[in-house]
Amino acid sequence: MLLGKYGDSSMTSSFWQGKSVLVTGHTGFKGSWLCLWLSLLGADIYGFSLDPPTTPNLFEIAHISELLLADKRGDVRDLETLSSYIIEIQPEIIFHLAAQPLVRYAYHHPLDTFAVNVMGTANLLEVIRQCSFVKTVIIVTTDKVYANRNWVYPYREIDPLGGQDPYSASKAMVEMLVDSYRSSFFYNENSPKLFTVRAGNVIGGGDWSMDRLIPDCVRALIGNIPIELRYPQAIRPWQHILEPLYGYLLLAEKSSIWHDISYLTAWNFGSSSTQEKTVQEVVESLFRLWSKPIMINLVQSINFHESETLRLDSSQAIDKLGWHPHWSVDQGLEVTVSWYKTWLDGEDMQKFTFKQISDYQAMLP
Repeated sequence: MLLGKYGDSSMTSSFWQGKSVLVTGHTGFKGSWLCLWLSLLGADIYGFSLDPPTTPNLFEIAHISELLLADKRGDVRDLETLSSYIIEIQPEIIFHLAAQPLVRYAYHHPLDTFAVNVMGTANLLEVIRQCSFVKTVIIVTTDKVYANRNWVYPYREIDPLGGQDPYSASKAMVEMLVDSYRSSFFYNENSPKLFTVRAGNVIGGGDWSMDRLIPDCVRALIGNIPIELRYPQAIRPWQHILEPLYGYLLLAEKSSIWHDISYLTAWNFGSSSTQEKTVQEVVESLFRLWSKPIMINLVQSINFHESETLRLDSSQAIDKLGWHPHWSVDQGLEVTVSWYKTWLDGEDMQKFTFKQISDYQAMLP
């Protein structure tokens, strides 16, 4: 068992059993996986989100609505609706994933991106500022919040924030917004515990977002067309989606017994530095696992800033939480390919996704 400064790294279903949990953005890719895992842990799950962003989508394929106590459709920019819903359900823990998550979309729709990501989060913080029942809030941002220097060093939570594109800037603003609310309103022992969490490029079954590498590859494989790559040699912190979700859940659980204000901060949950792969290497691995010859078209990215190298330093999570990655990039790609192939075979994807979560959870301390 790994020991951190604040306790062991185990996760207990007894903590989550019957726990009232709100997931905003629960119809999205990461939100859907989180709801499935919370269901396995026995939590009482409430959702607040727009409709699923793609067709097909994991939320509908895995029948996640049947796992929820309430499946509320709403926009986080709508303060009145968000407020009345939270007051009605009175969650103890909130995972805030509702966001506009796509870099290229943000170039075409910057105002919408800033409104959803920044003001949507501000609305949530303003609601919970008035609520005594909320104990812990986990706000999901991104590894792209850092002022990226394209250096070889991994970014630590204390490194400067920045954003050369609208999406990255909006998420860096969220980090500053959360910090300001934490300093101004959530500073005593009775206040909700407020965290931001930053992860790398997540992979996993059930993602059909546009302009994401794995979904683009799956569409190319199914359609027997070449995959288009803009920066094949770019390095990203690839990780299976269960890796950061484990960190989010562990942080929410362990924080319930913490009293040291130093942990009320941002947390990185990135992949191991020994698991780095370029975009092209990931694509080649995925095509090989699918048993199809690789077909790549190199395309030029015009007027879109993309970093060549991005790494995260997760020392804080390793030291204080005992968290660490369990699956290599190759293992993550293997279970991802298995998920999509099983879906194509028409299997019960709620059952299959539960099994992948259970297999991962069995590896935990």
